[in-house]
Amino acid sequence: MDSLSLSTVLVGAFTPLCWFIWKRYVAKHPLDILPGPPRESWWKGNVVQIFNPNAWAFHQMLAEKYGSIVKFHGFFGHRQLYVFDPKAMHHIVVKDQYIYEETDLFLETNKLVFGDGLLSSLGEQHRKQRKMLNPVFSTNHMRQMLPVFLEISTTLRDAIAAKVKDGAQEINMLEWFSRTALELVGQSGLGYSFDGLKEDSENQYSRAVKNLLPALFKTAIPRQLLPWAVKIGTLGFRRFIIKNTPWKALKEVDDIVDTMDKMTTQVFRSKKEALENGDDTVTEQVGQGKDIMSILLKANMAAAEEDRLPDSELLGQMSTLVFAAMDTTSGALSRTCLTLAQHPDAQARLREEIRQARSEKGSLDYDDLVNLPYLDAVCRETLRLYPPVTFVVRTTRKDIVLPFGTPVKGTDGREMHEVLVPRDTNIVVSILAANRNRDIWGDDALEWKPERWLSPLPQSVLKAQIPGVYSHLMTFLGGGRACIGFKFSQLEMKAVLSLIVESFNFKPSKEIVWTMGLSSPKVKGLEDATVQLPLMVELAQDA
Repeated sequence: MDSLSLSTVLVGAFTPLCWFIWKRYVAKHPLDILPGPPRESWWKGNVVQIFNPNAWAFHQMLAEKYGSIVKFHGFFGHRQLYVFDPKAMHHIVVKDQYIYEETDLFLETNKLVFGDGLLSSLGEQHRKQRKMLNPVFSTNHMRQMLPVFLEISTTLRDAIAAKVKDGAQEINMLEWFSRTALELVGQSGLGYSFDGLKEDSENQYSRAVKNLLPALFKTAIPRQLLPWAVKIGTLGFRRFIIKNTPWKALKEVDDIVDTMDKMTTQVFRSKKEALENGDDTVTEQVGQGKDIMSILLKANMAAAEEDRLPDSELLGQMSTLVFAAMDTTSGALSRTCLTLAQHPDAQARLREEIRQARSEKGSLDYDDLVNLPYLDAVCRETLRLYPPVTFVVRTTRKDIVLPFGTPVKGTDGREMHEVLVPRDTNIVVSILAANRNRDIWGDDALEWKPERWLSPLPQSVLKAQIPGVYSHLMTFLGGGRACIGFKFSQLEMKAVLSLIVESFNFKPSKEIVWTMGLSSPKVKGLEDATVQLPLMVELAQDA
């Protein structure tokens, strides 16, 4: 190769690299005017500090030191935002939600794991899916689901009662809550019984769903390549590569996905066959045709051609529904149970409210249960202070100006009311910081106080105009990608708590730490990373 050709090659190779370095590390960036922490690493930025499962202290520091609009650094100097300003969140999740969309990494991961469900769709496809699903998550349908919820919760209560009949026992309540949440969504969501809650055992599907998130964490960094990797070859080719890779963590994810896919496909085919065979066959199944999937299949058959969903999208909703309902609900129940164990006076007060209501009304119907004031306050306060999902990430699909409700003092000393956010900027919307904002909730925002919900909320809460769908909180998000099953989750929690708190007394057993992201409990100091929640459980007096 002559010197001219060599020079041409070198220039061609180094020009993009020089451009990348200049753009990321030298050129002025619109977000550099915002306050934020120094990067921990030149190539990792603050990524490990923000996204590691034990990042509670760092997130609190960000909120307290830098405020509600913060710049931080992603990989290789990529500027990103950390946001919990109410007005900014309104623009991100409601007003301009089709510009601030899910990241490619999130979408492609969910597509590979769950298929074409709500978590992996955008735009018109997502709107069509939600339109089809909305009726089965209505208040009217929740009323019909309550008998199923209470029957399963009663089975849980009886199983625990059998364990503690001779005295207090240490019980891993997370395991029981996970099994219960799966059975709740199984019967009411899919019309299928996964777990009879009769023995100390779990089926293969339950184990797969429970292990999915830990398995995905093991592949977190390499999954950064997913948006590009999924474009290589056909789906069959990519599956072949995954199945034949020597990488153990990836094979674990693949095995879990296979287990989930086989079960949901089996249930889906059974549902379709029953509907095709007529009403008599449907009523013989679990749920008797009132479960979410049976209703969804019927609605899809009756829908106009342009609104109908293909089987692949219906199938994609099943694993999505099970995963979303199981992990978040079991986590919320675990956090509530532990918090009550740490606050025995609150636990006793709640038990007394439930017993009083039963003595007056006998069995509690839907309105009785959802309107128990202290039970409702306990659920709201726990979901405020300890949201099961602590943050979500969005990315900008084009340049856009993001306004703030509270002015931000820029690095040049000027007061800012908005900032230009360039295309492809990732934004961490902090559910945790929004729910704990002292400017909104007061100086006691970091304290667990159910009583705050038993009197009118402060004007600061009402004026903040938090864009969430639930109780001035961001726990279930807002806008077109808000949690579609938040009423479902609320009813599950209240049905389970109303029976177990009435029957048992819970006390702390070991010191528990919680992971961030999708929050899960672990025993502090144990090398074994298994998620668990051991509590001392005994029959409540006069139970």
